[in-house]
Amino acid sequence: MKNNLKVALIQSNLVWENPEQNRLNFSTKIASITSPIDLIILPEMFTTGFTMNASEVAETMTGKTISWMVNLSKEKQVAITGSLIIKEHNNYFNRLVFVHPNGHIETYDKRHTFTLAGEHKVYTAGQQNIIIDFKGWKIKPLICYDLRFPVWARNIEDYDLLFYVANWPKVRISAWDALLQARAIENMSYCIGINRVGLDANNHEYSGHSAAYDVLGSRLDTIPMGKEATEIISLNKDHINTFRTKLGFLNDKDDFNLV
Repeated sequence: MKNNLKVALIQSNLVWENPEQNRLNFSTKIASITSPIDLIILPEMFTTGFTMNASEVAETMTGKTISWMVNLSKEKQVAITGSLIIKEHNNYFNRLVFVHPNGHIETYDKRHTFTLAGEHKVYTAGQQNIIIDFKGWKIKPLICYDLRFPVWARNIEDYDLLFYVANWPKVRISAWDALLQARAIENMSYCIGINRVGLDANNHEYSGHSAAYDVLGSRLDTIPMGKEATEIISLNKDHINTFRTKLGFLNDKDDFNLV
């Protein structure tokens, strides 16, 4: 078990529906990281932006972006994660892919498709929550709109880190800020949100506000708003254990079953 987890948060603009250029851009950003890290987190739909043109840009689990992630993960000996558009069995998924340094891949399909943008008409909603075991850390990955639904994130597994990848627009960014911090506090876990910046082809503006919070809701990062940035933060298992033992809030959580 690793007591400290070094996580690289990459807040970036995205080139609309251009996987090759986005892979090149992220390769450059990742190559500039010289400090030791364990995990790299990229935004939602990091190869395309939040597009409904799935048939034009979807990839498969044996496609170029998955190969890029696997090769980069093995080369750098770090885990890398983000979501992209995957076609499988004639369905399209907004799929988060988590690649371990040994090449092992775990996936999470976005549960709450964003009806306001018609995402539910294009993408098949996922049905399964997952917990990733990485270097002794229990990690729950979720995607953007999932942030508005606290039951789906409820910490019934005693996970250590909850993270969201997103394309969350500037017009509703105050909700993003409040809910990210709330998820950390109510689940007594680290909570990270990675959002994009820039303007997309639908003229939606994104201001970033990527952030990391500890179990008490204190902000850990200094990522600037509205600008591309890469920042490395250190998460500590002792911090989690100390405050969960001292405060015991998770012991009083409600029992429930998701159907």
